[in-house]
Amino acid sequence: MPTSDQPDLHFYFDPVCPFAWMTSKWVRLVQAAKEYRVEWRFISLRLVNEHVDYDAMFPPEYEAGHNAGLRMLRVAAAARAVHGPEATDRLQLAYGKQVFDRPKWADDAERLAAYGNEAMVTAALRDADLSLDFLDALHDSAWDQEIRRETKEARELTGKDVGTPILHVDPPHGVAFFGPVISRQPAPEDAVELWDHVLGLARYGGFSELKRSLRELPQLEVLGVDANTIGKVEDWHGGSRRQRVR
Repeated sequence: MPTSDQPDLHFYFDPVCPFAWMTSKWVRLVQAAKEYRVEWRFISLRLVNEHVDYDAMFPPEYEAGHNAGLRMLRVAAAARAVHGPEATDRLQLAYGKQVFDRPKWADDAERLAAYGNEAMVTAALRDADLSLDFLDALHDSAWDQEIRRETKEARELTGKDVGTPILHVDPPHGVAFFGPVISRQPAPEDAVELWDHVLGLARYGGFSELKRSLRELPQLEVLGVDANTIGKVEDWHGGSRRQRVR
């Protein structure tokens, strides 16, 4: 069990990952029901894939999206440096509202133009009741060292063939795992039961992986999938919609 000065869960997130957002909304339901203390930490998909040829390996919009996520994490790192982990909690929630809990974009060009720009981050900072002075961090790569450190920390807990989110339960010595990747939001009355099933499996000694690469498009309005609709099924090879196999 965690010590008195440790949170119950470290949640490593990239603000442009829809699956990280879906999992975070579920975890917040669990957090409220179980009175968990959750500390939100950083993992950058841009840094995870910094040696990847984006043009060859990913759909065309991925690089711009991952770059936007890194810029947004810089702002979160700057806010955390001043106000502590509680600021990251507020900003993670505010980012998700701006990126995902909104009507569908007209097209990818409109979406990518908005991701991580000053207007979007300004709205998130205001929603999180944080100073707009943190906008200065958007293009300040000095924060990348801290984000890189936490990205490395997260992947050392699980191994490198993972994406986002990464969850570390009962840190520093508890179990860590990638995901769970979910596309449908559990009802509040089901959230804890589902969580307990996940932990029961993850905590079993010697357990390594339970996986399928077929994923439904998440139930997010911004993706055109409402809570009463099952999203289109896609094959996410290696955790992403790669254009070809490495």
